[in-house]
Amino acid sequence: MARNAEKAMTALARFRQAQLEEGKVKERRPFLASECNELPKAEKWRRQIIGEISKKVAQIQNAGLGEFRIRDLNDEINKLLREKGHWEFRIKELGGPDYARIGPKMLDHEGKEVPGNRGYKYFGAAKDLPGVRELFEKEPVPPPRKTRAELMKSIDAEYYGYRDEDDGILEPLEQEHEKKVIAEAVEKWKMEREARLARGEEEEEENIYAVTNDESDEEGGKGGEGEEGQQKFIAHVPVPSQQEIEEALVRRKKMELLQKYASETLMAQSQEAKTLLGL
Repeated sequence: MARNAEKAMTALARFRQAQLEEGKVKERRPFLASECNELPKAEKWRRQIIGEISKKVAQIQNAGLGEFRIRDLNDEINKLLREKGHWEFRIKELGGPDYARIGPKMLDHEGKEVPGNRGYKYFGAAKDLPGVRELFEKEPVPPPRKTRAELMKSIDAEYYGYRDEDDGILEPLEQEHEKKVIAEAVEKWKMEREARLARGEEEEEENIYAVTNDESDEEGGKGGEGEEGQQKFIAHVPVPSQQEIEEALVRRKKMELLQKYASETLMAQSQEAKTLLGL
C-alpha cells in the first residue's frame, strides 16, 4: 500500500511540475548578437553573460584547481568578455545605452591585461601560472642620464692625470724604467761601436761646436779661436754695438719730446721740410 501511495505522489509531483511549466519554453541565447532584434532580450542576454563571468571569476580564485583547469577557466572568461562586448554593441545599435562608455568597470580591477596581446586578461590564480608571472614583471627603471654640466662638476686636475705622481708609486716606477731604457740604449751603442771597430769603420767623432774658417769669414770675422785656443761661438744674427744702441735711445727720446711739446702745425711743417730736402 505504501508503495502505491509513493508512486501516486511521484506521479502527482510530475504532473504538477508539468502544469507549472506548461506554456514556458526555455529560450537559449543566440549564438550571434546580430540575430537578436529586441532591446529587452539583448539586455537580458547581457545580464546573463555578466552572471556567468562572475561565477567563473569566483571559481578561478582557487589555486588548487590545477594549471590546466585554471587556463581553461581563464580562456572561458576572456571569451565571455568578448561576447559581452558584442551584445553591448548590439544594444547600442538597437537604441539602448552605450555600456562601453558608461557601464561599470567592475571587472577591470580583477584582471591584468598583457600589453600588446589584444586585450587578453588574466584573472585570479591564472596570474601566478608559470610563464605568466614574467609577463607582468616590469623592467627596472634605467638610472637617469647625467647632463654635461653634472659630468663636468666631477672633473678636476686628477682626471687629466696631473696628480698621478702624488701617490708616491708612479715616480719610482718611472725612474726604474728610465734607468733600464738608458742602460739598454748604452749597451746597444757599445755593441754597434765594437762591431764598427772590428770592421775598421770607426771614424773620428765630429766636434759639433767647432767653427770653420769659412763660417768665421761669412760672419765678418766674428768667432774663431780666442786666447789659448779657446773656441768662440758665432752669432748668427746681427748684434748692434754700444754706440748704435745709444744713438737709437737718443732718437727715441727726441721723438717722445717732440710728440709731447711740439704742436701739430709745427710737426706738419717739419715733415714737409724733410720731404723737400729729401731727408
